[in-house]
Amino acid sequence: MVRVKPFAAIRPPKNLVTEVAAPPYDVLNSEEALAMAGEKSLLHITKPEIDFQPIAGEHEQRTYDKAVENFKAWKERGWLVRDDKEKYYVYAQTMGSRTQYGIVLCAHTDDYQNGIIKKHELTLKKKEDDRMVHVRIQNANIEPVFFAFKDNDELNAIIAKAAAGEPEYKFVDENNFTHTFWVIDDDAVIARITDIFTHDIDAFYVADGHHRTAAAARVGAEKKANNPHHTGNEEYNYFMAVCFPESHLRIIDYNRVVKDLNGLSTQEFFKALEEDFVVESKGNAEVYHPCGLHNFSMYIEGVWYSLTAKPGRYNDADPIGVLDVTILSNLVLDKILGIKDLRTDKRIDFVGGIRGLEELSRRVDSGEMKVAFALYPVSMDQLMSIADTGNIMPPKTTWFEPKLRSGLAIHSLD
Repeated sequence: MVRVKPFAAIRPPKNLVTEVAAPPYDVLNSEEALAMAGEKSLLHITKPEIDFQPIAGEHEQRTYDKAVENFKAWKERGWLVRDDKEKYYVYAQTMGSRTQYGIVLCAHTDDYQNGIIKKHELTLKKKEDDRMVHVRIQNANIEPVFFAFKDNDELNAIIAKAAAGEPEYKFVDENNFTHTFWVIDDDAVIARITDIFTHDIDAFYVADGHHRTAAAARVGAEKKANNPHHTGNEEYNYFMAVCFPESHLRIIDYNRVVKDLNGLSTQEFFKALEEDFVVESKGNAEVYHPCGLHNFSMYIEGVWYSLTAKPGRYNDADPIGVLDVTILSNLVLDKILGIKDLRTDKRIDFVGGIRGLEELSRRVDSGEMKVAFALYPVSMDQLMSIADTGNIMPPKTTWFEPKLRSGLAIHSLD
């Protein structure tokens, strides 16, 4: 079972939340962050390179020093204030007609090391190292990770009851997503939440934030090694996460665009496709969305096509081989287009489904790309099954939206 605890969040006063809260550090580049950041924005802490003119390098020592300086200043100025006791929090995100509700809590680093916090993607040491520096220099988790857990009726009821009350924060962001935040400070409810997770929830699943999770675990291990009196209960053993019941979450498609046809003519490319797919033109359709698993959309030379993988071209018994990202990678990207490594090949790019399939056709029509492919989204059941069996999804498989807003809560490691 998972190990969790409440924490005394460092967070903005109610009247300042819209000025402090910001998109995650990896959603904006430095120029975009500079354009968005007001005086009190958390971006001065998560992307402090914007405080230099010209913009500094993200990994320069002066940039790290500025992050620490700004975090200290925000607390001194009262723009970030620590709660008076350990609490849980409920955080809701609304996109269109759909709202997902999660509990903000602290998870234990041992659960990551022991495989109770389950991952579905590989991490890169370079990115882990970068996130580890930020946790270490601030001695805090400035931004949360995004977990899922299997539904529990009592926890769902606790979340619903909290969300029926007056929110601490409620605001609409630049993408027209609504963020709502409640504080749970009743000691009996806090104790019951801890008890349910401890006895009834057998795992967390990393939805978004694999590198931040790995970095938090590494910082915890580092502090453990440096503390001869380590007990496992110290605050540095914990890191901040927003945890959503699986039924609240929906994975959005993560699509591909490719620069060329690997030396093939369009006719040769279609002939190669027809070996493994049923190819149907959608004629004058403005856009074509995949209709189900193993059906793909393709856009090339101004026309949308349906590609349906033929039976026998994939292994239904293989949790990775049956994924549409695997089918497309094996039968098209690798076999026909010669793209062997999705992480390093410069001929391919990835487009989150939140941007719509129109973004795919735009990039092809502009001449930037030659062909685009849209995939049917992975389900939460598939993600959890892969994580449960210790398998790893191919790169760029899942896209969760909305992204967690940073600055609503910060967890100090002391």
